[in-house]
Amino acid sequence: MSRPFAPRNSNPASFIRVNGKIRAREVRVIGVDNRQIGIIQLTEALNLARQHGVDLVEISPNAEPPVCRLVDFGKFRYELAKKEKESKKHQHASTVKEVQLSPRIDPHDLGIKVMHAVDFLCEDMKVKVALKFRGREMQHTEVGFEVIKKFIEEIAPFGHPDFQPKLVGRAINLMISPLPRAKRAKNPRAGEGGPEAPAAKPAPEPKPEAEPAPKPKVPVAQAPQPGGLSSPFAGLEIK
Repeated sequence: MSRPFAPRNSNPASFIRVNGKIRAREVRVIGVDNRQIGIIQLTEALNLARQHGVDLVEISPNAEPPVCRLVDFGKFRYELAKKEKESKKHQHASTVKEVQLSPRIDPHDLGIKVMHAVDFLCEDMKVKVALKFRGREMQHTEVGFEVIKKFIEEIAPFGHPDFQPKLVGRAINLMISPLPRAKRAKNPRAGEGGPEAPAAKPAPEPKPEAEPAPKPKVPVAQAPQPGGLSSPFAGLEIK
């Protein structure tokens, strides 16, 4: 039983009909020079593909009649994969991350917010900055604009504001877009968190050579007494 839906990680080129797999009787053909040849019979289109040494590739199956192109299928797959790679590269550009600030933010906390924004910008994401005022803080909005100004200066090597910061209600809003990769500074935290190289183990100290075990002393047999028998008092020391 065939699957009703294509798997997520499937190659789009695997679902394109080529040459004899095309089912339509008539097709609209685009030539090798990207000019329209017109609507012709499928057999005639296949003959044209053989004459030019290329394939007949169905590029628009839902059209009436289907649109086919005279092109080398390997080259067509390469172009299709290249376009798909480019589209994935620009997917992050539509992603927006938000960073919230306050007029009384601590310098250390501001630095952490800046690092988070740099991480997002280096991943080709936009950053929305919102600085909210509470209570009597609205009487000193210039303090908030100073914080925003310092924030923009810190991330200048990585992104640029789409518009000047403006006060809307009780908050200052700002949108920051990443700079092109060729003009963008390298993320200073890119090399952090990597596994450290294991420290070299010290060479083992040479073990001292073991001294040879002393050879057991073989007791010397005592000379026999005359008469063939040893005296039992031979080992006694006379003082």
